[in-house]
Amino acid sequence: MYTVLIADDDTALCRNIALALKTAGYGTRLAATAEEALASAPGCDLILLDVMLPDGTGFSCCEQLRTVTDAPILFLTSCSEEQDIVHGLDAGADDYITKPFRLQELLSRIRANLRRRSSENTEALPELTATEQKLLDYFRANADRYVTREQILAALWDAKGCFVNDNTLSVHISRLRDKLRDAHCGQIQTKRGMGYRWTAQKD
Repeated sequence: MYTVLIADDDTALCRNIALALKTAGYGTRLAATAEEALASAPGCDLILLDVMLPDGTGFSCCEQLRTVTDAPILFLTSCSEEQDIVHGLDAGADDYITKPFRLQELLSRIRANLRRRSSENTEALPELTATEQKLLDYFRANADRYVTREQILAALWDAKGCFVNDNTLSVHISRLRDKLRDAHCGQIQTKRGMGYRWTAQKD
């Protein structure tokens, strides 16, 4: 499940967007300030960012976010002047949406940016088996957080009876780890008592 960070001090708007995202199958995090956005960004798959924040501009926040995450950043703001749009994109944003906006268009933009980022990451990898791809997709959905073997096994099992047992999970993880290392696309870390954590390779 993808997690979207909504950084906006408009509480009512944040709640409405969060509800729509949850209905569409996304996880959400909320931040009302630039400081909260920077603290909440790691592990998020996409960020919705307002230009006007209580403790600074979204432009400067976007530049700082780019030092801690490569997740797509979409400005969602009432600042609609051309210079604002250019400023936002130059600051590192992937898209710029002005208020008022149509909810379905916002969801479509989110899907498009997530697909684009997923495609960019996949193209850099050598060919993966179906199980390795499913395993990588699960790690990406939980990037920068530890997941247990039990959680991974549950995620790789499906209603059609396709599953990976505990004896072969280590083999799949080892092979995926080697391919990620060879392609410089990230790393899978192991910590006793906590499980596995995937971290994307930073440029």
